[in-house]
This record gives sequence, C-alpha cells and structure tokens, in this order.
Amino acid sequence: MTEQNPELIAGRYRLVERIGQGGMGRVWRGLDQHLFGREIAIKEILFPPGMDDGDRAALVRRFIAEARAAVTLSHPGIITIHDVVEHEGAPVLVMELVRGQSLAAAIRSGGRLPVRRVAEIGAAMLDALAEAHRARIVHRDIKPDNVLLAKDRVVLTDFGIAHLADATTKLSHSGIVIGTPHYMAPEQLEGKRPTAANDLWALGATLYHAVEGRPPFDAEGLHALAVAVFTRPHRPAVHAGPLAPILDALLTKDPAQRVGADDAAEMLASVLRSSKPAPHVPDCGGSEQEPSSPPAPDPRATPVPAPDATTPVPAPDAAPPTAGRAVSERPTSPPPSPRTPTVLDSASGADAQQRPVPDRPTTTPLPEARTYRMSTGERTPTGRRHLTRRSVVVATVLATLATGSVLTWTLTGDKGATRGGGAAGSGSEASSVNVVIGVDAPLSGALSSMGIGIRNSAELAVRTANETKPVPGVTFEIKALDDGADPAKGASNAARFVADEKVLGVVGPLNSGVAKTFVAPLARANMAVVSPGNTDPVLTLGSTWAAGTPSRPHSTYFRTVATDVDQGPFAARYLHGEAKKTKLYVVDDASAHGTALTAGLTAEFTKLGGTVVGTEQVDPAERAFAGLAERVRSSAADAVYFGGYYDTAAPLSQQLDQAGVNVPLMGGDGIFDQQYLTTNPKAEGDLATNIGVAAEESAAGQDFLARYRKAGYTDAAGWYGPYAYDATWALIEAVKAVVEAHGGTLPGDARAELPSAVARLGFDGVTGRVGFDGNGDTLTRKLTVYAVRGGSWTAVSSGPTAR
Repeated sequence: MTEQNPELIAGRYRLVERIGQGGMGRVWRGLDQHLFGREIAIKEILFPPGMDDGDRAALVRRFIAEARAAVTLSHPGIITIHDVVEHEGAPVLVMELVRGQSLAAAIRSGGRLPVRRVAEIGAAMLDALAEAHRARIVHRDIKPDNVLLAKDRVVLTDFGIAHLADATTKLSHSGIVIGTPHYMAPEQLEGKRPTAANDLWALGATLYHAVEGRPPFDAEGLHALAVAVFTRPHRPAVHAGPLAPILDALLTKDPAQRVGADDAAEMLASVLRSSKPAPHVPDCGGSEQEPSSPPAPDPRATPVPAPDATTPVPAPDAAPPTAGRAVSERPTSPPPSPRTPTVLDSASGADAQQRPVPDRPTTTPLPEARTYRMSTGERTPTGRRHLTRRSVVVATVLATLATGSVLTWTLTGDKGATRGGGAAGSGSEASSVNVVIGVDAPLSGALSSMGIGIRNSAELAVRTANETKPVPGVTFEIKALDDGADPAKGASNAARFVADEKVLGVVGPLNSGVAKTFVAPLARANMAVVSPGNTDPVLTLGSTWAAGTPSRPHSTYFRTVATDVDQGPFAARYLHGEAKKTKLYVVDDASAHGTALTAGLTAEFTKLGGTVVGTEQVDPAERAFAGLAERVRSSAADAVYFGGYYDTAAPLSQQLDQAGVNVPLMGGDGIFDQQYLTTNPKAEGDLATNIGVAAEESAAGQDFLARYRKAGYTDAAGWYGPYAYDATWALIEAVKAVVEAHGGTLPGDARAELPSAVARLGFDGVTGRVGFDGNGDTLTRKLTVYAVRGGSWTAVSSGPTAR
C-alpha cells in the first residue's frame, strides 16, 4: 500500500499519509469514504521474513480472529477498532485516529518522565488491561510505542496482535515470537502459553523505561538479552523513588510470584496519593517532580480507648477499583536499540524470585530445637491478601491519625526490669495499654525456616517483656505477616502495618530485596524498622556509598547485623593473619553484592601486606571456567576469593581443582549454603564468611536458646533468631524511653517518636551490646569464618570486624 497508489482498502478506506512503522506493521492516516470522510488510522500487518505459506495463512487466520475479538473491547484506555479486513492477502486494522504522541516519542524527545506522571500513566494502563483481561484477551506487546498520550487519555494500541487466553494455535515450531524482547516476560520469551501476567511484566518494563529513561534490561543481540532476562535482576531504578517497589514487583521473574493487577493498582494509587499533582507538564516529558509529603493532620484531641489485645483490627470492606481516566496518540517509529551494555545488579537487592538463588542461604548448620509447641495467638494466613483501593485509603488515614494525634495514654504500674533477661519482675496489671510490634518475615516458601525462627524469637522477646514488665502499664504483642521473600508482599505488608494504629514499630524483614519495597512506606509513616537479617549496605548508606558518598536513605531504619561491607575485610584478615595466605586471586560476578565483597577484601588484604595477583569478573550464568582456572594456576596464587553466589562458585571451585589449583576458594555468605556442598564434590577446604556469630558461642546466647526451647517452639530459632530477639527488644526499650520521657504516659504520636528513641539505645542483648551508629547500622559487628570439613560447614573463627 502506498500514498502514490491511493486505492480503496475494502472498497471504502483511502490512504492519505504514512504516520508510523514498527516491526509488526505500518500505520497510515486514512479516510473512511462511507462515513463522510471521517479520519481513521489504518494498520497493515507486516509478516516476518522467511515465513512459509502455511505459517503465513495460519497467522492471518489467527490475527483476524483475535482482532475481531478485540473489536468488542470498549474502554477509554483502549484504542477503538472499527474494522478488520484483508487486503492483498494481508490483514488490515481500521482504528480510531488518536492525535498525540507515543510514550516512546515522549521519552525520546524529553527524556525520562516525572514519577507522578509515570504513576498516572501506569494506573490508566492497568485499568485498560483489566478490561482486556476480563475479556480473556492478552495484549502480548505492551511497550512505550504502544502507549499513546493525549491531553485527556492514555490509550493502549495494537490489540490487533493480542492473543486470546484460550487460543490453542501455536507457531512456535517456526520460531516466530510475537512481542518486543526488551519488554517480554521470561515465560513469554520461553514460548509458554500467554497469560495476563505477561502483560504485567511488560507494564513494569514500560513504566521502568518511562521513569528511568531506558529499559530495565540491555544486551547486544536477542540471545544475550534473553540470558539477561532469564538469569539476572533488572538494573536498580535510580530515579523511580516511590515507584521502585512497584517496578520490582512487576518485574518478578516467576509469574506465580509476580504482583497481581489489584495489588499493583493499589501500589500506584498509594504513590499518587502521597504526591501532590505537579503543574501541567507536557506529555513529551520533563524534569523530575519528587513527591511531597501529605499535609499534616489536624491535631485535635479525641478520646482514644486503650487498644484491646483480643480484638483484631477489622479489615476494610472491599470496594471496586476506581476507573482510571487517562490519555492517547499518533503512532511513531520504534525507539532505537539501546547501546548500553547490561550491568549486573545488586544481588542483595534482588529477592528470591529475581535471582536463581535467594539473597540468604537456604540451609545453614543451625542448632536444633527440642520438640515443644507454644501457642501464643493467631497466626497470619500465608496466602496473599489483596488490598483494595479503599483499604489503602483507610490505611493512609489511620497512619495519619496515629502519627498526628497529641493524645496520651496514662500508664500505671511499678517499675520493672529494664532489659531482656529471663528473670521475672513485678508490675501492676491495672490500666494496661497494648502496644503491637509488627514482624515481617518469610513464613512460607524456601526461606520459611529462617522466617519462622525470626517470628518465634520476636514472640519470645515479647513474652519475656510481659513477664518482666520493663514498661509498667504496657502489654506487648506481636503481629506477624508473611512476605514469602517476595518484595510485592513486603510492600503490601508495610501498608497493613501502617494502617494498624496499634503497631508502633516493626521487626524485619529477612531479605534485603524485600526491605527495598518495605522500608520506604514505613519511613513515610515515621515507623521504626529494625531488621535482624538485611545485609545490603545501600539500605543504610544509600546508593552512592560505593563511590565514597554515603547518605542514609531512611532515619527510621536500623539493623542488628553487620553488612556486606564488613565481610570482605574480615575475610582478608582471616586469609592473611590466620590462614597465612599472601597471594590472592580475586573474582566476582560483577553484581553490587559481589563487588562490595571484593572491594573491601582487596583493600584490606593489600593493606595487611598481601598481594592481589589477579582480578577478574565473570558472568553469573557462566559455568565453564577452564580458562580462568589456568590463569589462576599461572598466577601462583595461594587462595582464590569469589564475590558472588554458590551456583557460580561451585563449578568454579570444581574446575580449579581439576586444573590442579589446589588452593582454597573463599567467599561470602552467598556461598555459605548446603547447595554449595551438594553440587560441589571438590569443596573440601573451601571457606566462607557468615554475618553474625552462633548463639552457642556466648553465655547470653546459650541462655536465649535454653529459654527458646523451654517456651516450646518446635522450629529452630535459626541463625537470625537471636538477632530478631534483640531487634524486638530494641523496640521494647524504645517504647520504655518514650514513656519515661513523657512522665509515665504513652503519647498519641509514640510511633513517630520511636525512631529517635531507637537511635539513642544502648543495652546488653543476647548477641552482645545493642546500639546503632548514625546510619542505623549495629555497633556490634561480628562475623564467623566457616570451612568445609568432612563435607560439612564447620565454624573455625569468629570475631568482630574492624571499624
């Protein structure tokens, strides 16, 4: 079809000018001669080169059937299809002509878009996708080119190549892939049956591109790009701000764990509520508009009864999501192929679904608990709870009221014990106020053994506090929520904690990836968070810490464990001082986690007088290391250090041994995993650091374990249990400090006062002295070196890290 040959298409549609072209089609402005010359858009479908006649005919049949189904969609966010016809053996779509520009064109002309604008676009796209998914139509090609922006609409186009969810025709035998690889979910690249989850991934990739100015994955060539999508986390968002948790949740690799449309809509709504509407910004993009804080509540006193420990907070009634009204286009050419090579992103920032391995060891040598059982109250269901729009609004209102009130609860009772010991104290039972401490941990899934140990240990701390009465007149209780090691669930849990006005602080989460979606919403509500397991330095030092410019992101966040920053120097001191190694070959997987380990190790090792005889970075998906093994052998290194995870370290260790390199391989807690041993028969003598010290190593730890067993818990406390106990006790001590500062009363804004109280703490806990530096990191930073002996990890050295 050409402008020079303006024949009528199907006897009524006349071409005027070509206005766009993409990989699957060419778009024209045209006129409908049967409707008084109404302007329309005409899209002809371009067939992939090399397609045989049979596949071509099958594609035409499927396309026409699907496009005719799409004609039935009626939604302001979905482009209207007027007709589907054939012309010269190819399908042609006749659509409404929407004047505007594509999101891709807006990004090209103006750069990345403001956070709020992207959230508005995302909310409108989700509303349109929900309409299509209810009709069992999966778009399959969501991307910036197929999002049209006009002054009053956001419109999704190209439903003509959508795939009905119940369609059975497949063209996989011909190697045809429908979609755009930079925005395709892993399962879609793999050729699996299309589902609505595919569109949610593509939505995440599209919004990422809009707010960051580039796609979440980059690589040269389709194969390299597919490898990146399958095996690597997306590059961390730098400009997304409050959108980052939503992007992480949408870009979860496992579709079963990917956030659903309802939860994603609520997360976007939360971003929009927390930011003021910016002045009008042209749709071509513009400078970043950071969201501002919501207005302060009216601090008028209202009588507040003491919370009732036996009455759960009622869940708000569900309400249907509000239809998002949005924006439209004129098709444009596709964006140029990105040239930036893929950067391997933070391992600790990736959750269990984003990496081939979790950011915690799946199994570690832990003390066994005796067979007892303790029943202390209701367990939170492990299934996903979908938040409705109304529930999030209510959560925000409750959080505002909880942090803004000037009311106080007067407490009575005798002074009791002041620390987390085991001896019972005395205290009045009269006029008791209930204070809830939240616990966020993986109570289901691969890391549930650790999460349950964290929850049980927090319960033990609360049980001890209720016996010893460190805060007269206050009764503590636990509210435990399951995050399943999933950042999306962590974000939902954060909203639930904020909504519950009785929750004054939270213990958790275990995973650093979950923390990145979990901490920010609580910080906006001025709620203290003390983690017993997060090790990513970004959480306390900011994203620029590695460049030498640390900056604390959230003054409400603390942790009772050391971090990845400490592991490298600690390993260097062990290798040089105790193992007497002087020549070291250093390898990492180019992730933020791996490079953080090796950077600290290299600096400390050379400072001690050792020599780094070689450095190298490897692809975490690589499994062939013969060349590297030969280079290590030639270097005469007497040890190899690897910054990364066990799934890469195990084959590297084996192939070093096969090449005659009979030196130990050492790594961080990423290789301290049972899987490293089961997949690596050559592991004997290898070394790993683990953050923290086993509870059995101290009298206080042994006392904790004895009380844990006596409490009747069936599940082991685990490695992180003692740190969870101290994290819980930190919040208890902070409540005590706030009460004492107010003359024996608990103020209505106690939640907001708790973070500064935590920052000033200092007490003796079961893991040592508990206190925090100016960044929120623990002052007591201990680590342990383990060696593989007889096929098992065995502790060989423990101690503090240098400050």
